Amino acid sequence: MANTGKEYEMFVGNLQQALLNAENITTQKNIKVEVDKKITDSCGIDRQFDIYWEYELGGLTYKTVIECKDYASKVSMDKIDALIGKIRDIPDLKAVFATKKGYQSGAKNKAEKNKIDLLIVREQNDTDWTYDDGTPLIKKICINMHLLIPAYIHKFEPVLDSEWIKANNDIATESLINFSGLNNEIFIEDLIENERYSLHELASKLSEQEGKEYGVFKKTVKLEKAFIYHQDIKLKLVGYKIEYSVSKPINELIEMDFSKELVGVVEYLQKGTKKSIFRNGIIK
Repeated sequence: MANTGKEYEMFVGNLQQALLNAENITTQKNIKVEVDKKITDSCGIDRQFDIYWEYELGGLTYKTVIECKDYASKVSMDKIDALIGKIRDIPDLKAVFATKKGYQSGAKNKAEKNKIDLLIVREQNDTDWTYDDGTPLIKKICINMHLLIPAYIHKFEPVLDSEWIKANNDIATESLINFSGLNNEIFIEDLIENERYSLHELASKLSEQEGKEYGVFKKTVKLEKAFIYHQDIKLKLVGYKIEYSVSKPINELIEMDFSKELVGVVEYLQKGTKKSIFRNGIIK
């Protein structure tokens, strides 16, 4: 399919619109970039321009056109001559030239003498991801997430110290009647290991202890000197019986490719600067 240049004109127009939207002047006036604009010159001849926009500031109207050439080689001087001829009979019109590959030396000299700004408007390349000193910029971040799922406790049965119950009969009887709560409200205190943890935290500990084993487990744990707590209730434990399940960890690779957000780059040859336009409207 023949290259009509229309796709490149739209590309340049969209980037220029993004640049104008980022300028403070757009807070005063909504500037619209037009593609394939026809302007009648002072001789009554309709002239076609690829990109056009205008705005008013301080009582004056400023008009700009961009001639776009999607060439595989550098633009020659005769293309600059053609643009000069098109704008000669249109007063107060600022002319700009845009291409992808650059300009021949004659074209640069001709443009400079006739105050025509030269742009290279293109898609990104590797040079856009390095600082001037060659230090690379972050282009992509890959995060390998390894999510451990806490064990799920199906059944927890505390084994109380019968001698302690006899010695604290009134407290124990009342405690056994009312002893219930959520897994983050019930705590075990192991005085030998100097640990205090909730049943919720116990589920996480069980996940770590099982290592790479997954499935349903049952175990009996003996404790030499421990207590179980719920609110103001305290009962002495000699151990507990527990049934729980451990699921496999979730492994997920997350990629953040910033290059996909970079829409295009505008190089200002006379100034020796460039601007990168990102999809979210950020200009760098």
